[in-house]
Amino acid sequence: MLLAAIDIGTVTARLALAQVEDGRVIRMAKYTEIVNLGEGVDKAKRLLPEAIHRCVGCVSSYVDHARKEGVEAVVCTLTSAARDAENAPDLGMGLASLGLEPMIIPGEIEGALTFLGVSHDFENHRILVADSGGGSTELVVGALAGQPASQGAGQQLEGQQLDINFVESVELGCRRLTERFNLSSDHPSAEDIDGAHKMAAQMMSEAIERAQQQCAAPELLVGVGGTATSLIAVRDHLDPYDPSKVHLNHISLDEVLQIEGLLASKTLKEREDITGLQAKRAPVMLAGTILLAELMKNSGFKHLVVSESDLLFGLVITASAVYQGKRSPVIWKPILRPLDKK
Repeated sequence: MLLAAIDIGTVTARLALAQVEDGRVIRMAKYTEIVNLGEGVDKAKRLLPEAIHRCVGCVSSYVDHARKEGVEAVVCTLTSAARDAENAPDLGMGLASLGLEPMIIPGEIEGALTFLGVSHDFENHRILVADSGGGSTELVVGALAGQPASQGAGQQLEGQQLDINFVESVELGCRRLTERFNLSSDHPSAEDIDGAHKMAAQMMSEAIERAQQQCAAPELLVGVGGTATSLIAVRDHLDPYDPSKVHLNHISLDEVLQIEGLLASKTLKEREDITGLQAKRAPVMLAGTILLAELMKNSGFKHLVVSESDLLFGLVITASAVYQGKRSPVIWKPILRPLDKK
């Protein structure tokens, strides 16, 4: 059975074509395009018409590709930008015209789906997962146990126990931070960079403190999302990008701060030319790096493990279970639409 999952975030729109068996992804192809849906949303609380047009055009090509590949059904989610925008229904109508059922998911569900996708690589380890996106950062603490746990309110998943102890969606991401402190400009001022650090530090420290009050300390910090994967790609000069060289790779706080310094020292055009960094991500990369640096500082982790298994993984696992009439592994049930052949 081949399913498609489309996730539309603040910066990127992504497609996964996946075969899932017994709650695990057997085969998966991912496609990503930077559409910048959340451009200007932090201030105006509205999606720009041109951003809606870019997004619908991208998703239309995804639907066509999924249909050609013989996908049976498709699920479509939207996250931070759509949550914040007053005119999100305008985008919804455009997506519905493609035969989709667009679902705006809460940050807590976004975090749970991401944790579900990530946790399979860290079985029996308590981890802190940080999904740093364009408009928000989801923080989740929990574990995936190989055998059902004797206590706790976890969700059963094919002989495993998904035990999530803490989920919070922090309303700060790379695009939101960029726009508040003009970090896409050439050589951002020291004052703006300092302001971004202070805002990120405050919001991350408050969330981490709440997590510490609610659950046991995690063993590892795992980062997902475009900023985290780009940090590895920039450090290792990956051109072209190679997911196999990024997945489960580590980066130190010192290396993250070195990359921050590199980005801050360059004009926007020079950032676009950095090996390993997508040109379209260059405007928001400095802010994303600052955010992850402050997360590492305030969580006490000197190293970040980077994962390619993110929300899309969790989404296809959940969609597959529901499509087969099984219980959803998270407290949310997606709506899938059959993909008729034309």
